[in-house]
Amino acid sequence: MKNRLILLFSIFCFSLLSNAQEGLPVYFDYLADNYYLVHPSMAGIGEGGKIRLTARKQWFSVDEAPSLQTLSAHFRIPDTRSGVGAIIFNDANGYHSQTGLKLTYAHHLPFGEDFRILNQLSLGLSAGFIQSRLDESEFVSVIPDPIIGGGQNNASYFNVDMGASYNYMEFYTHVTILNLLGSGRDLYTAIEFDNLRRYLVQVGYIFGKSSVRIEPSVLFQLTEFTEEETVDINAKVYKDVSFGTIWAGLSYRRSFDGAQFQTDGSFGEQRLQLFTPIVGVNVNRFMFSYNYSYQSGDIRLDNGGFHQITLGYDFGPERENRYDCFCPSANY
Repeated sequence: MKNRLILLFSIFCFSLLSNAQEGLPVYFDYLADNYYLVHPSMAGIGEGGKIRLTARKQWFSVDEAPSLQTLSAHFRIPDTRSGVGAIIFNDANGYHSQTGLKLTYAHHLPFGEDFRILNQLSLGLSAGFIQSRLDESEFVSVIPDPIIGGGQNNASYFNVDMGASYNYMEFYTHVTILNLLGSGRDLYTAIEFDNLRRYLVQVGYIFGKSSVRIEPSVLFQLTEFTEEETVDINAKVYKDVSFGTIWAGLSYRRSFDGAQFQTDGSFGEQRLQLFTPIVGVNVNRFMFSYNYSYQSGDIRLDNGGFHQITLGYDFGPERENRYDCFCPSANY
């Protein structure tokens, strides 16, 4: 039991250290038609724009559990091939927190003359400024620890994201590098993370021309510093109804590498496994979605899951000027 408690404490401390310092985390809000949040090349992908507001909360029964809020907006500059966007986020995780701003420019290269056919290569670049904080004011020790200052540690850094997307009607693929510059900080006295670079590759397709459509997709992530690899396997189903479109989906995230643990004298290995159902509705230009992530396995901090809601609004041309495909990321 003692070994198990020590392991849980270590996992929790490491999660505080890593999640609060990696920039904007990659969760499952991209499934709420929010691809711009993780792929800068999706800024202004269609002849219009999108606004998305998300709120995420983990482990309601745990004090100071991780929480994240994001506000993103992007649109196509009229009569050009350029898109712009901005993201504001606040990420709190125990004694660690970070706030950030990203500004994006994307350029879109259409292929073909028919404007109703979506056939486009997109290139995007985001510049971000992030302020990280570590609150040591409540760290109390009978024996003074030289690496704990007892105050507020603050560190600011600049980083860049870049990526490319190709959209052809219902097919899409994205390749993105997050935190391209690495950008080390001096937030910690004993430990410094000077390489936050992360690689994303995603591919998906929407099947069906009737009132019911199915969208499978896969997202692969590689974190360079820790060499962690994860994959999201997603599936969404859309149904047209009288007042709009309702949809639901399921995502399964699994890590390729496991963490070893010891319980009752025996060793084991556990890999990250997250199951995330998501539901949503589009009514006119408004969108609402909810997702819940549940972590499976024997080693968990809490039995509760991770709740997230997303509110959205789309603006752009009327239906007769949209692409002739069911492609929610580009049609508004």
